[in-house]
Amino acid sequence: MLNWNPEGDYPEIDKTAYIDPTAVMMGKVKIGKNVFIGPGAVLRADEPKSSIIINDNCNVQDKVIIHALENTSVLIEENTSLTHGCIIHGPCKIGRNSFVGFGSVVFGATLGQGAIIKHLALVENADVPPYTVVESRQVVNDKDAARRLECADKEIRLFSKNVLKTNLELVKRYKGQGKK
Repeated sequence: MLNWNPEGDYPEIDKTAYIDPTAVMMGKVKIGKNVFIGPGAVLRADEPKSSIIINDNCNVQDKVIIHALENTSVLIEENTSLTHGCIIHGPCKIGRNSFVGFGSVVFGATLGQGAIIKHLALVENADVPPYTVVESRQVVNDKDAARRLECADKEIRLFSKNVLKTNLELVKRYKGQGKK
């Protein structure tokens, strides 16, 4: 479902993106090329001067919530996976090739390129350095916690890459439906 916000902004969606019919997008939301928006996802840029940008080749999986507060934005850079039930709350910037795991919450934060947030983690008001990993159930809410993060190992980077690849294939398959 696509909705205007009170300021009259309406979502802009690239024709190559796949949006599940049960997803909800409100207001100043921009969806790039080859993006997958899964069932029950909610993207709300309905507060004054708020916006959400999902760049190319990203996936926003089932029941993900993305919300931008008044006068803030959420930017999801290319090739990023937001997995089942995570919450991304603006102001927020997530760097390219990043991964946010099941049920994790990212609020008022910046994730550097290639950052991996595992499942049920919290990143709040912190800057996560590039190519680091926030472990499951870990809380990162200040500079000291962010500074102690370790580099993401080869196994988790490969997992993240495979999730991205799978969802890009889903976009192609869904977009091909009905064209036989």
